[in-house]
Amino acid sequence: MDSSVVVSWLILGVLMAISSTQVEAAARAFFVFGDSLVDNGNNNYLATTARADSPPYGIDTPSRHPTGRFSNGKNIPDFISDALGSEPTLPYLSPELKGDKLLIGANFASAGIGILDDTGIQFMNIIRMFRQFQYFEEYKNKLADLVGKDEAQRIVSEALVLITVGGNDFVNNYFLVPFSARSRQFNLPDYVRYLISEYRKLLMRLYDLGARKVLVTGTGPLGCVPAELAMRSPSGQCATELQQAAALYNPQLVDMVNGLNSQLGANIFIAANTQQQTSDFISNPGAYGFTTSKIACCGQGPYNGLGLCNQLSNLCSNRNDYVFWDAFHPSERANEIIVDMILNGSANYMNPMNLNTFLALDTKTKT
Repeated sequence: MDSSVVVSWLILGVLMAISSTQVEAAARAFFVFGDSLVDNGNNNYLATTARADSPPYGIDTPSRHPTGRFSNGKNIPDFISDALGSEPTLPYLSPELKGDKLLIGANFASAGIGILDDTGIQFMNIIRMFRQFQYFEEYKNKLADLVGKDEAQRIVSEALVLITVGGNDFVNNYFLVPFSARSRQFNLPDYVRYLISEYRKLLMRLYDLGARKVLVTGTGPLGCVPAELAMRSPSGQCATELQQAAALYNPQLVDMVNGLNSQLGANIFIAANTQQQTSDFISNPGAYGFTTSKIACCGQGPYNGLGLCNQLSNLCSNRNDYVFWDAFHPSERANEIIVDMILNGSANYMNPMNLNTFLALDTKTKT
């Protein structure tokens, strides 16, 4: 073979290798912590009632089968993965999470958990926040075995981290039953302050574990979900006490996040005002193409808000018309709108900046 042809092939091979390295280097890992709003299926592997592994969950996925997500299709992490140009994160408990799949990141979230360890005790075997962080440490060790300790540290520090937790501390703790233990211990404003102080500890633990880009979400309009309308509001008006809780909680969460950034001297955390985001299309569903924000697509009883979504439930034919998929969780389309607001939203929705701006801060041209 002509020597010039050999040299040309060698040069082409080097260029292809460099191109491949650039693509791999540009990929950003994604880690998810929290509750059922972001659980991608960890609870499928647990003996708990807080599961979404039976039809009609997942009815609008390509397979038409349930995945463990509390949705008819994609959830919030899935749409964020799309924005990152990445595959969806696998549940940490999935046996498929090994080898190169570790480079994508992992989802540690578990339906039913809260900021507090006593939240969701009725669900028994769920992955509470301290255990999610223990699993993250295990993950980091597996990643270090795969790529080396220094590279693993770089992957974690450049990764996006999502944490969504807090709603269950109200609906599955403080307001779960009349005269609950926490409601006897705290009045509502003091309870909110206590939750914020405990959430701050969780965020600092994430920082200590190497997270440097953390998206923190607040609670939605807790009193407006179909479950609470069914139990507390025959008139269809959002439940006052739960709305008050969200109104107290979310501004304090934003203040706490800003305070942490000031203390650390960098924008490590951004906060999504999910209450405002969701309230907008609850108060005016037609503006977002929905026909109802009160009735769940899947369920039974008033507003389809009682009990679990299952094969015997009422099931709507057009999920895109509904803000809520089940008694507590947004539909796939609502999740898509929420993530678009997280990515591109103004200061009304995101503080101190939206996710696209946040991620662009460390964007580098690889050469």
